[in-house]
Parts: sequence; C-alpha cells; structure tokens
Amino acid sequence: MADSIQDLIKAVDKFADERDWEQFHSPKNLAMALIVEAGELVEHFQWLEQAQSLELAQDKRHAVALEMADVLIYLVRMASRLNIDLLAASEEKIIRNGKKYPIDKSSGRAEKYTSDGTDP
Repeated sequence: MADSIQDLIKAVDKFADERDWEQFHSPKNLAMALIVEAGELVEHFQWLEQAQSLELAQDKRHAVALEMADVLIYLVRMASRLNIDLLAASEEKIIRNGKKYPIDKSSGRAEKYTSDGTDP
C-alpha cells in the first residue's frame, strides 16, 4: 500500500514497467485515458440530484471509488512521465486560487465574482 503520492507513483511506474507499457504511456495518451476514466466517474452521478449524489449506496460508492482510483492512477502516471511534482503544483494552484477567489468576494458563490468574466 502506498503511503504517499511518491509511493503511488513508484507503484504505478513499476506496474507499467513490468508490462512494457512505457511505449504506450505518452502524455497525450495518458491525458486521453484520464478523460475517459473521468467520464466513467461522471456516469455514476448523471441524473442524480445533489442530495442523491451525497448518499450513494455502498455498492455504488465502491464503484465510484474505483473510478476515482483510475483517474488518480492516470494522473500520477502522467506526472511521472512529465517529471511534475504534483504536490508542489497543487500547492501553487491553491495559492493562485486564493488570490483569484478572495474570501470576501467569493464566499458562498458558485459563479465567478467578476461580472465581466475577467480574471482579477
């Protein structure tokens, strides 16, 4: 079991290496596979109301967990192939989003707080 993103990347890389899949795992192909898996994840929620999406039956919840795992696996594999530090990129993005969506202008609002759609 992986205890960190780095451990997960190593496990996924090993899995791919043992199967000689490096040749198929270009960033383009991995991005496409990630979108396919994200689509499969979304299918579980299609047509559900908000409340229903929060209260999934145990078997549906497990299926959702496995689709989420597929998305994560492709994402960490892509990060490995591109030598991107996902934690560092995520931390940077959270900081940027904090500036883009300040609490006083975005709290409790789903839409962008600027009326003209431009970034601050």
